Amino acid sequence: MKNVLGVIGLLVVVCLLTALASEHFMTGRNIENLMRRTALFGLLGLGAAFVIVTGGIDLSIGSIVCLVGCLTPYLVVECGWAPGLTVAFVLGVAALLGVVHGLLITRLRLQPFLVTLCGLLIYRGIARGITGDQSQGFRSGFSDLRFWGNGRLEVGVFDFAVPAPAVVLAVVAILAAIALSHTVFGRYLRAIGRNEQAARYAGIATDRCVVAAYTVCALLAGLGGLLFVFDVGSAQPADFGNVYELYAIAAAVLGGCSLRGGEVSVLGVVVGAAVMQVLRNAITLVPWIPDAIEYAVIGGVILAGVAIDEVVKRAVAQRRLRNSV
Repeated sequence: MKNVLGVIGLLVVVCLLTALASEHFMTGRNIENLMRRTALFGLLGLGAAFVIVTGGIDLSIGSIVCLVGCLTPYLVVECGWAPGLTVAFVLGVAALLGVVHGLLITRLRLQPFLVTLCGLLIYRGIARGITGDQSQGFRSGFSDLRFWGNGRLEVGVFDFAVPAPAVVLAVVAILAAIALSHTVFGRYLRAIGRNEQAARYAGIATDRCVVAAYTVCALLAGLGGLLFVFDVGSAQPADFGNVYELYAIAAAVLGGCSLRGGEVSVLGVVVGAAVMQVLRNAITLVPWIPDAIEYAVIGGVILAGVAIDEVVKRAVAQRRLRNSV
């Protein structure tokens, strides 16, 4: 909870500083866009959290976003598939990729970093190959389908609206919070992250839990890919979803997920995603901040999160050692 309060405080500070530096920050349109982008990247962050809590990592999130984002308009426009069938198919593909990740990690004992790094390369290559490396779009059609990415629910206050993706994120976040904090599955994931060998000796089916975690991560990446392409209307396989895995990992780390495993906070991840998007927004709106440093900011945030996590872990360990003496 202390980590969550910290990232909430960071969000407030960043918002205040950006509002003071730019008069455009507090406009209804900008806040609405921030909510939409936070929701989209929040889904990816929640998926990453399921893997990180086990002590793993998934670097293929952005490429799954690309694969799903390119396949969806390709199948409905170029191949004439029904929208419902297409959505079910691409989400099924995403979930299957997560299962493959989990099996390679648990059965062949391959490192998660290596498995998902290969996935990062393979899935983007598949997307480029299937589409002929050409942009795929909805051609101004399928407005009902695209509503879930770019739709808005008017609330009639100051011309403000709640983006549809924010509703999707709210539902997913509630389900994730229940799964991680109020189910046996969530307790098992935490136990695996703290000490996988001890969890196995305790009778936990660790391999099944790890496979399930990577499946959830890939499925949420696929859902994010759908909403991203619904939002923008088109996808270029060469760069769609590029480095989105960094935003997901940064959101999870900022939100209190320990890269060592065993700790997770759904609220923290969502707030962490908001911090990342406000930082990106500040880079865009504040004239004296160069746009070129965006990736430097992401890298700095991840590094700071890892460093703080290490310092806190060592301090807690030393305190416990002193108390036990």
